[in-house]
Order: sequence, then C-alpha cells, then structure tokens
Amino acid sequence: MKLICGSHNHELTKSLVGHRYVGRLAKDEKIIVANMTKSMVKPKNILLTLKEHIANSYETIKQIYNAINVYRSSIRGSNIEMQQLMKLIECDQYIHWHRLKDDIVCDIFWCHPGAFKLTNACNLVFLIDNTYKTNRYRLLLLDIVSVTPIGMIFSTTFAYLEGDRLNNIVWALQRFIGLFLRHDALPGVMVTDRDLALMNAVKTVFLKATNLLCLFHIDKNVKIKCKTLVGKKNTWDCVMETWASLVDCPSEKEFNECLKKFEIACSPWPMFVDYVNQTCLIPHKERFVKVWTNKAMH
Repeated sequence: MKLICGSHNHELTKSLVGHRYVGRLAKDEKIIVANMTKSMVKPKNILLTLKEHIANSYETIKQIYNAINVYRSSIRGSNIEMQQLMKLIECDQYIHWHRLKDDIVCDIFWCHPGAFKLTNACNLVFLIDNTYKTNRYRLLLLDIVSVTPIGMIFSTTFAYLEGDRLNNIVWALQRFIGLFLRHDALPGVMVTDRDLALMNAVKTVFLKATNLLCLFHIDKNVKIKCKTLVGKKNTWDCVMETWASLVDCPSEKEFNECLKKFEIACSPWPMFVDYVNQTCLIPHKERFVKVWTNKAMH
C-alpha cells in the first residue's frame, strides 16, 4: 500500500451516532434488549430506554433490530420459522390444524385455548379479513375477530394460507366451524370486505349465516374514487355527506329518495356514479345499507 496523502479529506464528524464500532451493544445492553423483546416491547421503545438509562449511547434503530434478530435466532436454534411456529403452538396447547403439499406445510390454522372459550360464548357476529405481505414467505394471513357483549374486540383464530383461492379459504373456515361445540349455535352474521373469494367461501361453509360487508372499507374506497373522479375539492365533503345519508337510510322508500338526490348531486361526474352503482349498490346494497343490514341481528 502506498500512502498518497496523510491527512483527512473531510472534517471530523461531530457525532459518533451510526458508527458501527462505537454503537455496538455491550453484553448488558443485549440482555436488556432480549428481556424487553420477551415483554413484546417495540424496537423504538427499546432504543429510547437504552438512551435514557445509558450515558453516551450511540445505538441506532438498525442495531436494535439486528440484536432482536440475533436473539430470536438463538431461541429458534436450528429450526426454521415454520418448525418453530409448530413447536410453540404445541407447547402452548393451541388448537391447530395444518395440511401438507409435497411434504411442505401449505396451510396452517390455530386458535388460543382462551379464544376457543370466547368463540363459543360470543358466537353471534364474526369479522373476517385477509392480510397480505406480513411475512417473507408471502403467505396470506387470515384473521377472524369477534366482539364481547361489553364491546371488547378479541381475535378468535388465525391461519396462514398458501393463497387467497377458494379452496384455501374454505379449508380454513371449515376448521373454524369445527371449533363450535354446538351445531345449533353457529354464527348468524359474518362480516367481510368485498373480497369475492372470501364471500364465496363464507357462502359455501356458513349456509345459514348472513354475509354483511364492512362499511369502513366501502366508505374508504368510495372516498378514494371521489377524490379521483370528482375534480372540485370543495365538493368532496358534500358528495360524501350525500353518500353517508344514502347508506344510513332506515327504509326502502327513503333509500330510493336519497339515491335520486345522490345521482342528481353527482350528475356532473357520471363515471363516479357508475362506479358507485356497478361496484357497490347494484350487487351489494343488501349487505351494507342500513335498511337491509338491520334485518340481521348484529
């Protein structure tokens, strides 16, 4: 190596934050990170705790994440993630099922013992949702929740599915229906978003249940379309108020009147009216408009 210039070509840094060597975690700091990770503390709060209790602390959030990953890998040992999940499910006595495809787990369903009791006690209404991109394997996470008589929401079951095809979702819902101790006490209402595979699966498994649609998701989609297709910002609130009045109609007569008012108010934007009619009202109004949803106990 030949030295060309013996001086720095930049000024010395004023802070050592982000420096790999200076910001490395000491042994006692790693123990703190491990203990707080066991207690389900968020990484940003772990970093804040270290900075508050240790003077001249130069750790960054990236180093905290790395320490958490090292700790979790040490617990898992030689097991891969799916093997570790199966091990924890069995150790904690979860109710669970899984099925294989070419000796590989493709679908797995589990329910906590406490959630099993609540599911049978609060069995009137359940909400089902699919969540994507929650893990490196791109498995679909199916989450089913319900509510207690005092308004407390609880998760009943979870399932990792190979995909959002009808076959996968039907398998998960059939496992869910197997949790009920009495076949005459099955859910009366199943709430989903406008996911056709999910809606068809509910129709296949829960023959007597009413499938309602989540009004929050519908309002969210209508609002996005409103901002896209309705050009004037000052009219957005007026359009959404008209839409809210339409959805909240207590009788079919009022619904028809409000529908006419909605179409008149949105007449300058026919593409928006077509979207609302073709996507929401014509195929699904009985599943989210108050006059029809009030017919099902929920």
